[in-house]
Amino acid sequence: MADVHKRPSRWLTAAVWGAGVLLSSILVQSVTGWGGDALAQLLNNSAQLPVTALTAALGLRLVLRGGLDSRERRAWLLLEVSFLLQVAGNGASLIQHLGGGPISFPSVPDHMFLLAIPFVVAGLLLLPAERRSRTDRLKLLIDALIVVAGACMALWYVEIGPLLEVPGVDPVVIAFSAGVPVLDLLLVFALITLVLRRPEAGAAVGLLGASMGLKVVADSSYTIALVQFGVFFGPGDWPFLLWAAGTFFSLLAVYRRMVPGASAQEGRGRRGRVSWLPYGAIAFAYALLAFVAREQSLYPLGGMILGAVVLTALVIARQVFAQRENRRLAVTDPLTGLSNRALITESLAGLTRQPVRDGRHGAVLLIDLDRFKPINDAYGHDAGDAVLLGVAAALRAVIRSGDTAGRLGGDEFAVVLPALPNRAAAEGIAQRLVDALRTPVVFGNQLLHVEASVGVAFHEEGVLDAEQLLAHADVAMYAAKRAGRGHYRVYTPDLDTRARDAELWRAVENNELVVHFQPVVDLSGGDCVAVEALVRWNHPERGLLYPGAFIELAEETGAVIPIGEWVLREACRQAAPWPVKLSVNLSAKQVVQPGLVETIGGILDETGFPAERLVLELTESVVLQPDEQTVARLSELRDRGIGISIDDFGTGYAALNYLRTLPVSVLKMDRSFVSAIDTDPDAYAIADAVVRLAHAYRLKVVAEGIETAGQARCLVEMGCVYGQGYHFARPMPGEALADFLAPARPGGH
Repeated sequence: MADVHKRPSRWLTAAVWGAGVLLSSILVQSVTGWGGDALAQLLNNSAQLPVTALTAALGLRLVLRGGLDSRERRAWLLLEVSFLLQVAGNGASLIQHLGGGPISFPSVPDHMFLLAIPFVVAGLLLLPAERRSRTDRLKLLIDALIVVAGACMALWYVEIGPLLEVPGVDPVVIAFSAGVPVLDLLLVFALITLVLRRPEAGAAVGLLGASMGLKVVADSSYTIALVQFGVFFGPGDWPFLLWAAGTFFSLLAVYRRMVPGASAQEGRGRRGRVSWLPYGAIAFAYALLAFVAREQSLYPLGGMILGAVVLTALVIARQVFAQRENRRLAVTDPLTGLSNRALITESLAGLTRQPVRDGRHGAVLLIDLDRFKPINDAYGHDAGDAVLLGVAAALRAVIRSGDTAGRLGGDEFAVVLPALPNRAAAEGIAQRLVDALRTPVVFGNQLLHVEASVGVAFHEEGVLDAEQLLAHADVAMYAAKRAGRGHYRVYTPDLDTRARDAELWRAVENNELVVHFQPVVDLSGGDCVAVEALVRWNHPERGLLYPGAFIELAEETGAVIPIGEWVLREACRQAAPWPVKLSVNLSAKQVVQPGLVETIGGILDETGFPAERLVLELTESVVLQPDEQTVARLSELRDRGIGISIDDFGTGYAALNYLRTLPVSVLKMDRSFVSAIDTDPDAYAIADAVVRLAHAYRLKVVAEGIETAGQARCLVEMGCVYGQGYHFARPMPGEALADFLAPARPGGH
C-alpha cells in the first residue's frame, strides 16, 4: 500500500477526537438514564450523523488526494459509498424522529444501512495484502469458508430459522429481517478473509475490521434477543452502544490511514495467532450440533455425532502435523538442518519491520567460506559436505537461542541477530564465528582446513528492507575477503562499491580530480629530465585523497578508464610548455580498449603535446600475459614516437621473455629494491642485478622511491642514470612544478 504523505492537521485531529466525545454522550445517557427514551433516541440519531458525515468527508479526501495505488483506491472508494449510505441512513432516521410520526419496518434508514453492507464487504475484500500463490489463496478461501459455515450454523439456529417460522408476519418483513444476518455472514466472510490475508495497512484495517465486527455482534444480539427471548432493545441499550462504537472505529480507521507510515506491516506472528480460526469454527459447529441434539436419544444421533467429532478431530490433527512438517521441510536446508534462504529472508523481513531504537539493535551476518572449492576439487563432494556440516555445528554452538542461522546456498551462510543490546554484541558473535570456523574438520584420515570471511550489517535508519540489509552484509563480506580473508568487517557506506563507483564517476564529471607531478632527475647532474603525472582526488568531504584510496576500486568498476583519459588529457595540457618528458600511467583496462590508439592520438592532437615526449607507464599485470592485440596497440603507439615503460618492476610476476616481446624502452625499478641499498649489501646486490638486467635488454632504468643522498650515490655506482623520490622533490601541483623547472634545460631519458 502507498502512504498518504501529508500528516493530518491538528484541527482535523481535534475534530476526530471531538467526534468521540460526542458519541460518548450516548454512553453517558445509557448509564445515567437521564432524559428517558426520547432523549436516548434523539442522541442516538443526532450524535451519529455528524460522526458518519466526518467519516465520509475524510474518506472522500483520502480517495481524491492521491498517494494510494489503484487497487487500494478502488477499495476505499467502495468503502466511501458505504460511508455515504450510513450518512443517508442516519440523516433519514433523524428526520423520522423529528417528524414524530409512526415509523414502519423496514423503513428508509433500514434500507440504507442494509444496502451499505455489500459495499463494505467488497471494499474489505479488495484491500491489498501480501502476495500469495494460487494454492495459498485457495487454502485461505477454504479456511474462511469453514469459519463462515460455522457462523452460518449458529445464525441459522438462533436467527434465520426462527424468523422464517414466525406465523402471520408480512413476507417483506421476514425477508428483510432474514437478509440482515445473511449479509452479516458475508461481512464475517470478508473479515475472516481479511484477517487471514494479513493486509498491509495493519492499523487502519484493524480499526475497520473492529468496526464491522462490532456491527455484526450488535445486529446478531438485537435479532437474537427479539426472536429467542422476545426482548426488544431500544436506543440507550447496549446493542446501540456497539453500533455507536463501530461508527467511531470507522472514523478512526479512515483517520489512521491518512497518517504517514500507516501502511507499515506490524510484526510477525499474526498468522500464527489466527490460524486456529477454522478449527475453532469446526469445534463450535459440533458443539452447537451436540447442543441441538441434547434431547435426542443416543440412537441414532448420539453415536453418529460422537464418531463425526472424532473423525474430524483426527483429520484436523493429521492436517496440523502435515502443515508443521511441510513448514519444517520448506524452511530447512536438507544437508545441514539449518534454516534455508526462505526462512532467512522471512526473519530478515521481520527484523527490518521492527522500529530502530536505542538499546535494541538488529544485525545480519553473511558468512562465506574461504578455500572451500579446492577441498571439493581435491577430496570430492563428500568432503565438502563434511565441511558444511562442521560449519553448521559451529554456527549452532556460537549463536544465541533467539537467533536464526541458515544456509543460503553453496558455501554461503547467514545469521539473523535480533534484539541485540548493542552493536558490540554482534561484532563479538562475528569474531567467535571466525575463530570457531578455523577449527579443522576431520574427514577420514584428512584434516580439512577452512576459514570464513564474515560481513556484518546492522538494521538502522535508512535500511528499507531485507534485501538491502543482506546487500550491505554482502558488501562487508567481500571487503573482508579483499582485506585478506579469515576475519569480519562491519558495513559502512565507504565499503559500498556501487555507491563509491557512482561517486567516482561524479568526481570526473564535477572536476574533483587533480594532477600532481613528480620530477624525474638525472642522478649524475640533478637536472629534471621528466615528470610523472599522479592523480589525486580533491574529495568535497574527505579532502585530498591519494590513489591508494580509490584506484583499486576504479579498476574493479571500470571507472579507471574515464579517469585515465582525464589524467592523460589534463597532464598533457599542463605539461605542453615544459621542456621535459611526461610519464602517465596506463591501466590494464585501458590497454585492452580497442580504441586506445585513437583515444591517445586524439588527446595529443587536442592538447598539442608532442608524441615523442610522452611515456606511457604499464603495470606488470599487462606485461604478464600480453595478447596479440595488446602488443599490436603498444607497438603502434611506439611507432608514433610514444615511449613505453614498465612501472614498479619487481613487485609482480612479469616473465623476462616478455621484455623482448613488448615494445618497452624504460624500466622503472620499484622503491622496495631501493630502500636499503646504502645499508644492506644484499639489497645493493639485488638492485645492481636489476639494473644490469635492464641494460642487457637495452632498457633505460628509472629508480623510484629515492629518499637519501646515499641511495642516489649507490644507484649512480650501479650505472642507473635516472631516479625520482622525496630526496629530489615530492609530487606537486602544476604551478609549483613550473617554478621547479624554471632553471631546467631540455633533456630526455
